[in-house]
Formats: sequence, C-alpha cells, structure tokens
Amino acid sequence: MVINERESRKEHLISVARQMMTAARTAPKGKGVDIIEIASVTGEEDIRRLSELTYAKGVETGLKFMFRDSENILQADVIVLIGTRTQVQGLNCGYCGVPTCVEKLQNDAMPCAINMVDLGIAVGSAVATAADLRVDTRIMFSVGFAIKELGYLPDCHSIYAIPVSASSKNPFFDRKPREQQPEQKI
Repeated sequence: MVINERESRKEHLISVARQMMTAARTAPKGKGVDIIEIASVTGEEDIRRLSELTYAKGVETGLKFMFRDSENILQADVIVLIGTRTQVQGLNCGYCGVPTCVEKLQNDAMPCAINMVDLGIAVGSAVATAADLRVDTRIMFSVGFAIKELGYLPDCHSIYAIPVSASSKNPFFDRKPREQQPEQKI
C-alpha cells in the first residue's frame, strides 16, 4: 500500500488536533480544578464562518489585525479552540484585582486570574504538542474573541484559537500587517 502525504494530510492534522486537545486537557491546573473547555473546527465551510465572524469583529472594534487574521485562518485545515469557564476558585487571592471571590462574583466581566493562568498553560501544552509533531500553528486571541457568541465553548469568557496547518512554509509566520480594512469582504 502507498500512502500519499498530500492525500492523508487533512486526516493527519485532525489527529494532531485531537492530541493537542488531550494535551490541553491534561495540562496542570493552578488549583487542580478543570475549568478548561476545548473543541476543534474542521471543514472549509465552518472555518470560513469563523473567518467571516473575525472579519466582522474587526469592523465592529476597529482592530485592524483581525482583518489579517480572518484571511490567515483560511489556510488552516483545523482550528483548535481552548477557553476557560467563568468560575471563581475560592482562593480569595486578589490576583484578579478584587479582594475576595464573593466580591468577584458580582463582576462576571472580570475573569478569575487563576483560570486565565490555567488557560495559558493549556494553550502552551497544546502548541508544544503541535511543535513536537512538526505542524504549524499560531495562537490567535482575535479568532477566539470573535467567535464567543457561537457557543462552541459554553460559559467561556476567554477563548484562544489555534489554527493548524502542514505545508512547505508556515502560513502563520511572516504575515503582513493590515493597515486598513480590506476593500472586499472575504
């Protein structure tokens, strides 16, 4: 049997994404409480939808880098999403800027600092796994920020997206900054 890499690439990248999701799930947690949610998005239609939402959020917010990122993710075969639920940890550490977790509960807009650190560790574990498997990734705040409303990761306040690709040159490197909104929508 002959397996052509070009023909099996997408299947392989889905397998890599699953390993990245496992790495994120098993990443250490600050208090040992699992508040991380993880999903992956595949298929041209679904990735295009994420691209369009990222573009729209760029128009809404005026954040120009979102236009670049909305185009950039179209070069991914899989996008891994990792987020943290909004849940206090009951430590009363004040790292979030509020003295107690009881007071923090009155401000859902402010994430628990412990949860944000756990999110960073999970994202780092996922991209380290991808690097070990020699696929290209980039951590994108923009896409996660844009797609929160889709509900892929319920109850998550903060989401990061990680597009995944395997090509002769990393499409997520040497990106040109967008100085203005593109003339046409994607």
